[in-house]
Order: sequence, then structure tokens, then C-alpha cells
Amino acid sequence: MDAPAVDLPVFATRYPNLASESLGARVLSCSDEFFAAAQRMLQDAPPVFVVGKFDDHGKWMDGWETRRRRNGGHDHAVIRLGLPGRIRGLDVDTSHFTGNFPPAAAIQVAYCEDEPSETTQWEMLMPAHSLQGHSHHFVDIHDDRVWTHVRLSIFPDGGVARLRIHGQPACNWDQQDPGALHEVSALANGGRIVAWSDAHFGSPTALITAGRGVNMGDGWETRRRREPGYDWIILELGHAVTVEKIEVDTAHFKGNYPDRVSVQGALVKESTDESLVTQAMFWPEILAQFKTQMDTRHFHEGAAILYREPVSHVRVNMYPDGGISRVRVWGTLAR
Repeated sequence: MDAPAVDLPVFATRYPNLASESLGARVLSCSDEFFAAAQRMLQDAPPVFVVGKFDDHGKWMDGWETRRRRNGGHDHAVIRLGLPGRIRGLDVDTSHFTGNFPPAAAIQVAYCEDEPSETTQWEMLMPAHSLQGHSHHFVDIHDDRVWTHVRLSIFPDGGVARLRIHGQPACNWDQQDPGALHEVSALANGGRIVAWSDAHFGSPTALITAGRGVNMGDGWETRRRREPGYDWIILELGHAVTVEKIEVDTAHFKGNYPDRVSVQGALVKESTDESLVTQAMFWPEILAQFKTQMDTRHFHEGAAILYREPVSHVRVNMYPDGGISRVRVWGTLAR
């Protein structure tokens, strides 16, 4: 069975999935997972259907599937998001669930310092929403509150392949030391990928995730450029800073690392993502072009940092193409 064809909405390309297992999202509890474990809903890889694969409970399914309810009620799962954030959109994906999908689902949210309890106040984010089999169900969300947990309810039972909660990670900068160095590019600190020239391989969001890349697929890689020019990617920092240090990591990129890299930046007060693409061409240079090496962490600070004014966005240029595993920008907070 092929995956359903889908045109992704803007929120699904602009904001990371806060319910991603790779970001640390976990299923804390669920009413039932007889046929398939609820944690599978949080995997990053697209769901698959394996013909002829069965286990002790029946047909193996790539997602969360509960048994058939015979006693009323409905099933639910409580999930801790990988990062607290402001939710911008939902995707309830029933790929490969055809005669066993739930007719409807609802999503509630909560903010908890620890884990939810019996006294936790849950807010309705998506009231009961009709579902179809083998389909994506995208829902735009306009809510500026920060949430840490979601509760998915399915009515009355059935299977969900993937649950994706797209949003902007939140960081409370008022509690941070303004004189310290902060990694403001980090996804966990509110960093965001705005736009890129090409991303044929890998994932642009991987560029600002924690840790070093685990393999060549864990990073941003462009196609082989067959025409003049170079590739670029724009990052919105979690907070405006005066840049003090930059790291460009080419971990696992050996025959396909960029020949050279440079970094530009600017303080942007009002703009749209679309207009930033044009503006960024004229931003001041923070880091001049430098030769890169394969599978290497390149650190630049001190006199190498050319621009000493506050910046809120940076553009990383790689000449002419290739792959970068991670980019990290540290600075002192601009007030």
C-alpha cells in the first residue's frame, strides 16, 4: 500500500514537530495499545505497511492501534512534547489504517512543570474532528500559549499512524543571564529554520537540533549544483544577540561537504519569511568565507567575527553546495 499523496500546509514546513520522538517526546500513558504501541505514533519516519507481517496480537501496524471496544467509552493517549512550545498546526495521520481507523479524534493540551495528574486542567485545542482512513488530517492552530503535554482521544477506538504537533519551541529569556553566552540558534532555545535554497537530502531542521549528527542523513544537504551560484539557509535566532562564536559541523559529510562557508546576519524587527529571502542577500557579513574540511567541527570566534552589532537572523551560505550537519550560534543577549 502506497503512502497517501499529500500537499503539506505552511505550518508543516515552517515549524518543527514538537511531538517528535527524536526531540524527546514520549507517550506517558494510554488507555490501550493491544495491537500496536502508542509510542510508534511519534516516530519521525513515514509510516510503512509490511505485507504479511503479524505478531502475537495480530497484524503488525506502524502506529498506535487499540482493540475493538465492547464496553463504551473511548481510547486516549497522553504525550509529553519533546520541547515546550506554541502550537501552530496538527497532523493526525491514519496512513495504512483503512478498516480500523477511528471515525473521530480530539486533542487537548496542558502546561505542566512536572507530569500531568488527576488535578491537571486540560484545554481543548481540537474538538472532535472527523477522520478518514489512510489520510492526513491537517488542522491550523492559532494559539500563542505555551504547552508541554497533549492528550489525543480517539472515538471510540482504532489506529493512528502518526501524530505530529507542529509549533515553535519556547524559551523564557527573562530568566537567563544577559551577560552569559547563549546558543540562540538551538531549536530548544527558540531557533527556527526560515527558508532555504534547496534541501533535496536530509532535513533543514536537523541543522539546529541538539548533539552531533548520528549519520549523513542527520543534517542539511542539497543536491549537486549543476548551474552557477551557491546554496544558503536562513535561521531565526531564539533571541537577538551580539554574536561571539559560531560553529559549523560537517560530521559524516566526507565526499559531499561544502568547499567553503560564510555567514551573514542582521537585526530584523518586522518582516515576513518570504521577504527575508530577498533581504538576506544584502545582510552584513558576520563570518567571511572559509575553507571547510570533511567530518570536522569548525569553530570561529574573536577576530573572526566581523559584525559586532545585534542580530536576530543569520544566513549560512555554502559554496557551491553540499551538506552540513549542525550550525550553532552563540552570543550575549541584546536588550
